[in-house]
Amino acid sequence: MRHRLAWPLVTLFLLLAVNTAFNPSFLHIQWRDGHLYGSLIDILNRAAPLVLVSLGMTLVIATRGIDISVGATVAIAAALAAWMIGGSVAGDVSRFPMPVAILGALAIALVCGLWNGLLVAKVGMQPIIATLILMVAGRGIAQLITGGQIITIYYAPFFFLGGGYLLGLPFSLFIVGAVFAALYLAMTRTALGLFIQAVGINPGAARVAGIQSRRLIVGAYAFCGLCAGIAGLLICSNVKSADGNNAGQLLELDAILAVTLGGTALTGGRFSLVGSVIGALIIQTLTYAIYSLGVPPEINLVVKAIVVFIVMLLQSPEFRAFIGKAIRRPALHEGRP
Repeated sequence: MRHRLAWPLVTLFLLLAVNTAFNPSFLHIQWRDGHLYGSLIDILNRAAPLVLVSLGMTLVIATRGIDISVGATVAIAAALAAWMIGGSVAGDVSRFPMPVAILGALAIALVCGLWNGLLVAKVGMQPIIATLILMVAGRGIAQLITGGQIITIYYAPFFFLGGGYLLGLPFSLFIVGAVFAALYLAMTRTALGLFIQAVGINPGAARVAGIQSRRLIVGAYAFCGLCAGIAGLLICSNVKSADGNNAGQLLELDAILAVTLGGTALTGGRFSLVGSVIGALIIQTLTYAIYSLGVPPEINLVVKAIVVFIVMLLQSPEFRAFIGKAIRRPALHEGRP
């Protein structure tokens, strides 16, 4: 299996098979209350924020970068949207018009991404240090916006973003589909994808070739911040509240895992958007399996880490070559007279 997506797909199908073995109705999808209902639909809906963040993270990692502040950006965007919308208990009044609140949340997320990009590309900071600054400060900013409290949203129209349905499917899937389609076309139908790969493989050579590597890096971080902002809106809408301290917690680690599971190397260069989507689905399906199997909450992160570790080993060409040699060596000894 030499195709880059082969092992991620095998992993995803194995997780689906495990879930089906323990829950025979896992693959069952039915029409209920005007929309599709089932475990698979629930996984897709809950994976939407992670898919969005993973798409943005893919571009950042492809440029030899990393963004560990996306969780904080999610919290900031959710906090600002919740504060701007607010809403009365009646559910039909908001502090600001909903489009203004959405644009405000996306704008502040974009600013967060631009801040990271400028620190990396212009100031010359190491990506992990540059984004660590916002990772730490971002939680404080989110709690300043919320006043250290959990803001509950009562404005009913806002709930459609993360909890509504269109044509029987969660509306969040259409948002993810639109972002993915736009990004995929930009990466495959223009030279942008090749430029990003060139920057990731050799930034110096790319600069000599006339590629505006610094602008591309800033753009990658800005897009990652924007994706985190959209994810924050979906999460905020789905739970009908904003918690500056816990919103998007550990989302950056899941996104990095999703990107690497999808076949994108942390060293930059070649990347796979489809692989990142599959990686995000693997993470969400694994999370669903852990909870559905009744794994105690205090060890579920350990189980998750072990499974991801095994998957990454199986995807490693060096590890597979080592196992292949270990298997062939006894066979060669047995064949000798």
